[in-house]
Order: sequence, then C-alpha cells, then structure tokens
Amino acid sequence: MPSGMKLFSGNANKKLAVEICDFLKEPLGDSTVGTFSDGEVMVQINENVRGMDVFVLQPTSAPVNHNLMELLIMIDALKRASARRITAVIPYYGYARQDRKVQPRVPITAKLVADLISAAGADRLLTVDLHAAQIQGFFNIPVDHLYATPVLLDYLRKKESSKLVVVSPDAGGVERARAFAKRLNTSIAIVDKRRVEANVAESMNIVGDVEGKEVLLLDDMIDTAGTITQAVSALKNKGATKVFAACTHAVLSGPAIKRLNESNLSEVIVTNTISLDHKKEECKKLTVLSVAPLLGEAVKRIHEESSVSSLFV
Repeated sequence: MPSGMKLFSGNANKKLAVEICDFLKEPLGDSTVGTFSDGEVMVQINENVRGMDVFVLQPTSAPVNHNLMELLIMIDALKRASARRITAVIPYYGYARQDRKVQPRVPITAKLVADLISAAGADRLLTVDLHAAQIQGFFNIPVDHLYATPVLLDYLRKKESSKLVVVSPDAGGVERARAFAKRLNTSIAIVDKRRVEANVAESMNIVGDVEGKEVLLLDDMIDTAGTITQAVSALKNKGATKVFAACTHAVLSGPAIKRLNESNLSEVIVTNTISLDHKKEECKKLTVLSVAPLLGEAVKRIHEESSVSSLFV
C-alpha cells in the first residue's frame, strides 16, 4: 500500500476488506468497532491517521441501519483524528431503491443517505453498481461508480455458447443486458413484468426468442428472489433448456434462499459486495466471485491521483 494511505473496515464485510488489503499488500487498519450495552455503536481508531489518505470499507447491507451507523461514526472518528481525506468505500449502497418520488408523500432515501455520508465528513465515494446511476448526482462530493461487469464477464465467458441468450428480468435492466450481450456476442430477451407491490412481482411474458436456448438472467441485485424465480418459470414455459442467473449484489432477504433452492435455476452467480459466508452454505447454487482486485485497483489509483476511468467498464 502506498505511503500515507490506510484502509479501515466496519463489521459488514471485513473479509472483503482483508482481501483488498492482500491485493494492496498491506495490513488492515487497526480499529475497534462494537456496541455499548444499549446497542449504540462504539468506534475507536487505534492508530495515527493524521494527514493520511483514509479509505473506509462498509457496505450498507443487512442489518442496514446498524451498518450505516457504523460507517457514519467511523467517518466522524477519522475526521476528528485529522485524516487528510476520507473515502467511503461502499460496495453495496443501501436505501438506493427509493431514488425518486413514484407516489405521493414518500421519501427519497438514496438522497437522504448521500447527505448523511457527506455530513459525516466523507470527501469521496467509491461504490459498485448503484441501483440507479443518477444517484451519483445526489452527492456533492466526487463519486467513482465502478461496475462488476469485468468480474462477471471473466466467469461467464467460460460458459459462452452459440445457444446463450442474455435476459433482462424487467424493462429497467435492458441496457445492462444489452451491454453484456454485446460483449458475449449473443442476443437478448426481456421479461415483461408487472409489479403489484414492493418485493412482489408478477411475470407476464417473454419478449424475444428463448426456445431451445441457454438463458442468463441478469440483474443488479437479488433481494427476495421473487422476480428471478418467476422469470425462470416463464422462461422454462417458453422452451428455455437451461437457466442461470447473475447479479452484483446478493441481498438475499426473507424467503430468497428457499426460493432459489426450489427454483429451476442451475446456478446463481454473484459477487462478494455483500458478505455471503453463511448463505453460501444454505444455497449450493451460489457461485461467489470476488470484487477485491477491482476495488483494490480503484483504491490504489484514487490515492495516486491517477485515472480510474479505465475501470468503468
């Protein structure tokens, strides 16, 4: 790790932080992150960071509110310890799904969390696959928005087949599916879906040809797995021979594991932006790819003030 730089981690995904430090060939920053007996977050930075370029890794995954508070309090502690610059490294940015008002009297939580991170003292944000790219504009600090595309593509190219079709589970993911299909030199299809309420989706029909094809269902996240598993049934009914899924963020809340295990999915390819150790044991279909080299290279380039744009693939 270049001189004058340190990477610290909260408790949300310390394994990923260690992997990034291994990539940078330096130890993880020494800090204590715990709770008082009443549940309040307690943080202490156990080494000098005065004048340093500091990175704090903490995805705001479940338990979302606790992990978000850990992040904010760590940033505050580092700022009061006179760190020169603080970069919040948030592989999974929670509260991103409410990024606009689609109904009366609802919040825009993606903007609220952006304000909280800035107010805590972060000077920069590094994140992966935001739920909506325009969330970058909610920040008044620089944002480096990486994509897990290269990580997923390296693995998916091994499955390359003349019968492969990339499928978006909804209309909002068409651009993502098109980009993958272009790099895999294959065609795309779309699941026409009607959402009846939050976390509940009803798949309608398939736009495109999937009969006799191997199908890759592509999304930015899998939460309750309702959308993905309903899409699998619709694709199978249209003659797809094999269906596997790929996503960046494996939120896997509620009945997700049960649904994936009971579905006709042959494999679920995800990254480790969210800690998945226990869930991988519960769902043998999960293949977890590491984004540590991607984030590690970005951290290194940010510190060296060199270009990060080549990583925005």
